[in-house]
Amino acid sequence: MKKVLFATTALVATAGVAAADVTFGGYGRFGVIYRDTAAGDSTDVTSRFRLQIDATAESDAGVTFGARARIQQNNTDDRIGGNVTRGDGADAAAFTADDTFTVDGAGPAGTGINGVRFFARSGGFEVGVGNIFGALEFMPGQYPIDLGLTGLGYDYTAYNFRGDAYSSGGNGAAGQNGVEVLYSMGDFSAHISASDTNDRVAAYVAYTFSGFTFALGGQDSNDASDTEFTASVGGSVGPADVTLAFADNGTGGDQVVLAARFDVGAATNVELYVADRTDATDGSVNDTGYGIDFNHDLGGGTSIRGGVAELISGETRADLGVRFNF
Repeated sequence: MKKVLFATTALVATAGVAAADVTFGGYGRFGVIYRDTAAGDSTDVTSRFRLQIDATAESDAGVTFGARARIQQNNTDDRIGGNVTRGDGADAAAFTADDTFTVDGAGPAGTGINGVRFFARSGGFEVGVGNIFGALEFMPGQYPIDLGLTGLGYDYTAYNFRGDAYSSGGNGAAGQNGVEVLYSMGDFSAHISASDTNDRVAAYVAYTFSGFTFALGGQDSNDASDTEFTASVGGSVGPADVTLAFADNGTGGDQVVLAARFDVGAATNVELYVADRTDATDGSVNDTGYGIDFNHDLGGGTSIRGGVAELISGETRADLGVRFNF
């Protein structure tokens, strides 16, 4: 992470601000990805560049105000600057807040600033609005590993993205009245979030005891396919970091995930998972998925990563490439 500290008077024209800080960071990744689906198989180049901007200022009373934005480009994204049309084909000038859009008819656009998350923080208490993190997305145990170079389908995320989440390439809940409150004190943490998307209200509580983190989360929504309840426990068992997570994803079925990470050398670790989905009635597949990867640290924030996964959907994915953090 790179930091640029600006003088207060250069940023703010009013008195009474103690300090301002702008941090730039992110990562780049590139490599190859293989997919084998019912429609056929393919091997393609995959890449992503992400630049994250975090800006904060602290009041004389010690309250930190800030914002987070990202600029991200995947090799599969269209560039801003094409012929923008509304989802129904109308001219872009007729956009409303609820419209979707395409660029040259090809899909979502990249290389733009995403929806911004704004926040105010004091001690262990934080209020966020806009492109919120989302309580279920932010809950401990939902991302126990980071498989391969690209995530390889993220079947190891038990809540299955059926709730509000921070969007790196879009608005997230920024246009849907997203708001959240986070609190932490010692080994205890709690998070509640809400948005107009499906009238969602979600929350989790978590506590760390004897090296294990226990978390419980729930959500109220007017969409039967949204997550209703989720729980996780994670900690070290011998040489491995192990996480067990469960989610009742409404009509999307119940999903159970067991994931582990362990070192196999001074610079190399291996991650693996097994995920099982049952009782889905919304067209989701009731099946078992699994995957394994390796991450080799090259130093200086660079690494070689690769993995393979058999997804619950029946698709096989594998990837290999390089990631560099900055």
